[in-house]
Amino acid sequence: MSPAALPELDPSFFEPAQTARAWPFEEARKIVKRLEKSGKGEALFETGYGPSGLPHIGTFGEVARTTMVRTAFRLLTRDQVPTRLLCFSDDLDGMRKIPDTVPSKEAMEPHLQKPLTSVPDPWTNEYDSFGHHNNAMLRRFLDTFGFDYEFASATDYYRSGKFDHVLRLAAERYDDIMAVMLPTLGAERQATYSPFLPISPISGRVLYVPMKEVNAKDGTVTFTDEDGRDTTVPVTGGNVKMQWKPDFGMRWAALDVDFEMFGKDHQTNQHIYDKICAILGGTPPEHYVFELFLDAEGQKISKSKGNGLTIDEWLTYAPTESLGLYMFQKPRVAKRLHFDVIPRAVDEYANFVSAYERQDATARLENPAFHVHFGNVPKVDMPVTFALLLNLATASNPETPEVMWGYISAYAPGVSAKTHPHLDALVGYAMRYFRDFVAKTYRAPDDVERAALEALSAAFADLPADADNETIQNAALDVARGIERYQDHTKTGPNGGPGVSGDFFQMLYQVLIGQERGPRFGSFAALYGIDNTRRLIADALAGRLMTAQS
Repeated sequence: MSPAALPELDPSFFEPAQTARAWPFEEARKIVKRLEKSGKGEALFETGYGPSGLPHIGTFGEVARTTMVRTAFRLLTRDQVPTRLLCFSDDLDGMRKIPDTVPSKEAMEPHLQKPLTSVPDPWTNEYDSFGHHNNAMLRRFLDTFGFDYEFASATDYYRSGKFDHVLRLAAERYDDIMAVMLPTLGAERQATYSPFLPISPISGRVLYVPMKEVNAKDGTVTFTDEDGRDTTVPVTGGNVKMQWKPDFGMRWAALDVDFEMFGKDHQTNQHIYDKICAILGGTPPEHYVFELFLDAEGQKISKSKGNGLTIDEWLTYAPTESLGLYMFQKPRVAKRLHFDVIPRAVDEYANFVSAYERQDATARLENPAFHVHFGNVPKVDMPVTFALLLNLATASNPETPEVMWGYISAYAPGVSAKTHPHLDALVGYAMRYFRDFVAKTYRAPDDVERAALEALSAAFADLPADADNETIQNAALDVARGIERYQDHTKTGPNGGPGVSGDFFQMLYQVLIGQERGPRFGSFAALYGIDNTRRLIADALAGRLMTAQS
């Protein structure tokens, strides 16, 4: 049973969807043509999940992006063709190595090579197995995000007989499968390779052993078990599983999958998956290959290494919508996935949601917010950006959200935690992000900078207390225009003189906030307050910010 209801779609999008250019529509058109050719009355979307480690963001990304394509398909077909999304866990795989993330590697060693659903839960003992624990971690997040999906366990599918008819066919066409696989292997591997991996009746381990006999008539395989004796087991009922490459094609054939996306690391094997699927009587699904996520050092993210952001880590510092946006943008470009990308994703999401309100149906289909919310974009009023909140937290060192809200309410009268719950959530995220990641590196001003800061404080003293960000920004620009260091002669100021270099505002953030850069300074000063900003300048000139830092 699906954990969430499939959201309704606005019929006003049906017509403009036919010419929409966003990448989910381009992929969905391929599925429409596929079903027109086959006559099939339902579209099955699938995502695969390897529960060898705790779920990471890449796993979530597959489900989010697939749902984006599914939504586009529904619009193209005017929501007249039923769709399903199957989230499939390869939890019958053997535990080939012990992940770095488990609390005790020694306790796990006796369970190496056993199916993940036969390995004890190393964390809480709350779940039946290692695999059940990691599956639950995946489902928990997918449920909180509101995905409509069906969860499928390889263990359940193999053992319940759902794959039996295709597994029997694999035994009958064993030689055809081997003809596809053997040329892809080295000589040593060829000598022992089998697409069937028997599960030892003695030890319960998944065995990588050659088959001594494959009996197509009886649907059995014979192999040498760990005690040295020849053992015969049926290929059905969960007694064997297939090697991962043939397993891809087998699953596609068994379930009649119409669409599956996967990472670039699978691209070289795509033709193998497709050939196995065809051998087993299926039609390979439409594919979409996305680039892999990288960590802060540019290395591929690995579940077993735990070197990437987890789902929970992202959601500690930002709302789910920002994560959805990160998944939508440029899926075929390798992107670094680390904590520094979060603030930008939060503010970009807010900008897209704001623009959505002003767009017609055609433009909305190209807006990332449409795809992030799968066609149901909420109204979100965000009077303060996440970047501004981070700078406010840096300047004010708030102990509680109420301190932050004191500044916000003065800046935007009538705005409160009650009237703007999305902003209230961002306040909490900003405070956590600031405490955990924002390192202050103040520097002392030189003589030119001291004079500029003194002039800036004097200019601010002449402004009304309720001056808006534009007035404050212009006052700062007027100060900078008179200082040769900050004059940009490639630009023209309002009085015909030179414009202002960005070095001026970089100096302000370095000296006053301890950051290399920030949002528009006028916006920050308006939010923080003119008097507070002047006190900040005084502290910088007196060396108190440098003293506090040390």
